[in-house]
Amino acid sequence: MKKKILLSIVITAVVCVGVFSYYNKVSIAKEREDSFYKELDVFAEALAVIEKKYVEDKPPHDLIYGALEGLLSSLDSYSEFLNPEEYKELLVDTEGKFGGLGIEITIRDTLLTIVSPIEDTPAWTAGLKPGDIIVKIEGKVTKGITITEAVKKLRGEPGTKVTLTVLKEKDKKIEDVTLVRAIIKIKDIKRAELLEDGIGYIRIAEFRENTARDLDKALQELNKKGLKAIVIDVRNNPGGLLESAIDVTSRFLETEKTVVSTKSRTEKETVYKSVAIKEKYSNIPQVVLINKGSASASEILASALRDNKKAVIMGETSFGKGSVQTIIPLSDGSALRLTTSRYYTPSGASIHEKGVTPDITIANGAATEGKEDVFEKLEKKPEFDYKKDYLIVRAVDFLKGMLVFKDNR
Repeated sequence: MKKKILLSIVITAVVCVGVFSYYNKVSIAKEREDSFYKELDVFAEALAVIEKKYVEDKPPHDLIYGALEGLLSSLDSYSEFLNPEEYKELLVDTEGKFGGLGIEITIRDTLLTIVSPIEDTPAWTAGLKPGDIIVKIEGKVTKGITITEAVKKLRGEPGTKVTLTVLKEKDKKIEDVTLVRAIIKIKDIKRAELLEDGIGYIRIAEFRENTARDLDKALQELNKKGLKAIVIDVRNNPGGLLESAIDVTSRFLETEKTVVSTKSRTEKETVYKSVAIKEKYSNIPQVVLINKGSASASEILASALRDNKKAVIMGETSFGKGSVQTIIPLSDGSALRLTTSRYYTPSGASIHEKGVTPDITIANGAATEGKEDVFEKLEKKPEFDYKKDYLIVRAVDFLKGMLVFKDNR
């Protein structure tokens, strides 16, 4: 009888705790909702005051759009309000119809910042570097500019000029740089060669739809020549598609290994694993080269290979672009570009605004060329001399040691 009474008390207590927990959550949700509507009242009040008291008559449409722009920009550097015209431009495929400079840009600490110049583009030729800040475009200050607005100003007819006032990160000097817009055609696999002692070198310029397919061809050719180890160069690679990053990384990882995960505010963690590929290169020593211009998909590849103990990372700390943006259309034809989740490495680390720290730090790890190489570019077939790139030389030396260790073991 006592046991039944005790059990009854325990059950009652559990039910009471459950009910209390439920009503506590409801109460918190109600408080949040009340607080939200209270703040909306303040917004409506301010809107009414502006409409009546402001020195000029402003259409309600302009006031609301202005408020939305401020609201989205207050969230983070990547969230943005797109008016109907901007959203329409985003949807239209303009490839081959506009001229560009070949730079990936972002807003960092309210400043228009270069993530990376793309190799063999006007920005690259002009010497723009990751971390440089675009202070003015055609003499107009960029303070408060959105990424969409900046892209619109930087694009134009091929052959036309645009002058940028740039604060150089290296020496903190401001200089004007005039660039000529060009049709930007990016070759995903920039270079694939066997260097020495069976050590291959692959430079990936960007992660796009066909990158993994092009990589397969390059790896097959290197394999025929006796590939034993590989240097994967993603310096100044601004990233690209998540799917492409997973596909490319899968070439160097066993199937079903974690590549990256994303976490949002409401959804559960989504884990992306390496996919099954006919030809894998997961059993050879690997080095990944990164620098300040390596971002997004480049950081996913580097951290995935390191966390799965497949590669050593050399160079400089990467840019730190570890968030996912989703385009959400609104009823009037406008849209929100909203940060909806963040990337996490297989070890659970966030790279957002931190970047990937290399295992072996080598300062000035940019994929730069000496003066003699500029003249070599004028030749029909410029010769690639990896020994002029200190970071590649260090990577090759490291892999030579790994191969000796592997053979001895």
